[in-house]
Amino acid sequence: MVGLTLGTFIAGGAMSGLLAQAAFFSTVEDLPLMSGLLEIADEGMVFDKPEGRIVEVVAAGTVLRGAVVAYYESTLPELGWHREGVAEFVRSGEVLRYRLETVGGMTEIRFTIAPN
Repeated sequence: MVGLTLGTFIAGGAMSGLLAQAAFFSTVEDLPLMSGLLEIADEGMVFDKPEGRIVEVVAAGTVLRGAVVAYYESTLPELGWHREGVAEFVRSGEVLRYRLETVGGMTEIRFTIAPN
């Protein structure tokens, strides 16, 4: 995991657990940023192509890995994503995958969205 500094974060804002009050990743308007996680803007990317978009976003924080999994496993279906496999969802011709890593007390989640 890349060293995290305050300068590389985009503040995620506060969430009360309600999707309507959620903060979202800066480049993915419908992917919520869990409370306690901060987006690492320097590690994200977006490519728009005629075949569809390719997106990678990353967030990290001092939250429990299990809490991150539980949050996204329950929230993504509310946004129309359907489970396709372990840490994999599909929606409208796109596939979303996430990967978790825990280093030095920080949990990092990395999402990729690509054409299906």
